[in-house]
Amino acid sequence: MATEAAQRANAPVSPVTPEASHAEAPDDIAAIREARARWQRTAVAKAVAKSPLRQARFSTVSDLEVPDVVTPADVAVDYLRDLGMPGEYPFTRGIQPTMYRGRLWTMRQFAGFGTPEQTNERYHYLLSQGQMGLSVAFDFPTLMGYDSDSPRSLGEVGMCGVAVDTLRDMDVLFGGIPLDKVTTSMTINGPAIVLLCFYVALADVRGIARSALGGTIQNDCLKEFIAQHAWIVGPRPAMRLVADTIEFAARELPRWHPVSISGYHIREAGSTAAQELAFTLADGIAYVQAAVDRGLDVDSFAPRLSFFFDVHVDFFEEIAKFRAARRIWARTMRERFGAKNPESMKLKTHAQTAGVSLTAQQPYNNVARVAVQCLAAVLGGTQSLHTNSLDETYALPTEEAVTIALRTQQVMAHETGVANTIDPLGGSYFVEWLTARIESEAMEYIRRIDEMGGMVSAVEKGYPQREIASAAYRFQRQLERGERVMVGVNDFTMEEPSRIPLLKIDETVEQRQCNELAAVKGRRDAENVRVALDAVRDAAKGTANLCYPIIEAAKALCTEQEICDVLREVFGTHSDPAEF
Repeated sequence: MATEAAQRANAPVSPVTPEASHAEAPDDIAAIREARARWQRTAVAKAVAKSPLRQARFSTVSDLEVPDVVTPADVAVDYLRDLGMPGEYPFTRGIQPTMYRGRLWTMRQFAGFGTPEQTNERYHYLLSQGQMGLSVAFDFPTLMGYDSDSPRSLGEVGMCGVAVDTLRDMDVLFGGIPLDKVTTSMTINGPAIVLLCFYVALADVRGIARSALGGTIQNDCLKEFIAQHAWIVGPRPAMRLVADTIEFAARELPRWHPVSISGYHIREAGSTAAQELAFTLADGIAYVQAAVDRGLDVDSFAPRLSFFFDVHVDFFEEIAKFRAARRIWARTMRERFGAKNPESMKLKTHAQTAGVSLTAQQPYNNVARVAVQCLAAVLGGTQSLHTNSLDETYALPTEEAVTIALRTQQVMAHETGVANTIDPLGGSYFVEWLTARIESEAMEYIRRIDEMGGMVSAVEKGYPQREIASAAYRFQRQLERGERVMVGVNDFTMEEPSRIPLLKIDETVEQRQCNELAAVKGRRDAENVRVALDAVRDAAKGTANLCYPIIEAAKALCTEQEICDVLREVFGTHSDPAEF
């Protein structure tokens, strides 16, 4: 049998035809296993005796041990059931029939700093350089639902993103930018409903139809409790706010993604790839269930849900993660929620290269890391991508650094040929094995979360938080023991630090922003503000959709904090459990 296998191996390779079998026959599998055992006893043993292996154990960055070689005997894949064709269920090979042959991924660089005026200037620069969509980074006070003049905002205004306090700021931020011609992504969660309503109110004021607005708001409250910790109310009322935005978008914003279910911050907090996938999809399941419980038909909103994943430095693991994510989501939507529309089953995702993989030491090495991660995202089938800049361990990126990051995507798209065929690594024994392995681990986590009563209950119990903390600790210990190499950090180090230009935020930004806020408060109608906030309060106490009164509050020039304070007043606040 082994001789027959060897003869077949040396025979010319025939083109695969639609009629050809997609699986090996049992006799072939047995022959492959026998050939592999012989290879390990002879060729491998001889090679190792001459030159020992580099290390005793080989694993992914998530510490998933990988075999030396993967064969058809290790991969139980039914092509039509598990892979299918691109654009067809279960979408493992991509959600569009033509993928990048028809349209490239959206190149969307995350940007925001200082005042709305400064960030608007950066947006116009990026659009002039070929960026295809805008992505707003808000400063920390805005992320937490506080205005620039709050004592809690001292020293933070405009430092890690742009400050947005009122509709005036939103208007300046998008000055000269046609809201019906660009797509806008806004990375904000706890107060997401408020910032979305600011954006809709701006469109109303400018006379732009709501149906013409395209974009995404992150609005992933569960991820905040798991990983990033920027919230305004507790988990259960936060779910109410998310459900309100999903319902509002289904009614009013047909081109808008009301939730970008985010694994990015989960991975940045130290999770493994399987944990990132599992906890993100479990969050998505919770949002779908909340909307269904609200009485919405799943096919009325599910096509506009989107995802946001990290692209870490382990090349094959990341590609497999994206492929597994699409397969799990498709099956979940069809089998668990009874979705009928194929669009409801498609996992549409934005991706961002891993900030946590960047190093302050030898920062130019980050260009290489980002290029590899960019390639993994493209081969994994992302719909939108942000590439990090080489200087982001020090500061917000300079124009030069962000241009290099954007050019990395453009070189990938137009020079490398990787966008010319769909899912080029599909069928790779190792990629299919790894895809199935990550899928299996993720599904086991989802099963445990279901047993706990769903993701909200799991978050309240601290389950995903503990799992991520354990994974992060294990990775750090491996670095400290030298079991993993981070170039320039624990090996290949240099004595002299690299000096690179940095973007410095002028500390007068805070005073300028506070002056603008005072001017807005001075010219608005106090009675209109009171009435608008009372309407928000009444809606929060009842069951009415909060988006409508918040839009009117935005038009009355109520501030973000004033609206968020009403929500905190009605729903209460939240603190992490003491164990964290």
